[in-house]
Amino acid sequence: MSVRTATDNLVRSLGYAVETYASAEEFLHSPRLNDTSCVIADVRMPAMSGLDLQSHLIASGHRFPFIFVTAFSVEGDRVRALKAGAICFLSKPCDGDVLIKCLDTALRQHSAAPGA
Repeated sequence: MSVRTATDNLVRSLGYAVETYASAEEFLHSPRLNDTSCVIADVRMPAMSGLDLQSHLIASGHRFPFIFVTAFSVEGDRVRALKAGAICFLSKPCDGDVLIKCLDTALRQHSAAPGA
């Protein structure tokens, strides 16, 4: 089972609506973009990285909480993600309970944000 499918199943099991995308570009072109409460992304994705996605969204005025999950934990990537406001930067395979805690934190932060 892919990490994307496993994450989808875990988040759905908590009762949340979930949309999954094969790439950052697919997400950016989604009609659901403005309905997003949290982004869980891999750092390394085809074409546009998760870090570039985060930067692009911030630059375009979208302030979604981000949770990164990566098999390639590079300290510079972790620092960049967290400086830009990521909630968590997790290494694969990540513990489901840790991901749930990160998601809870992200959604609390998002609901407390002005205009949320």
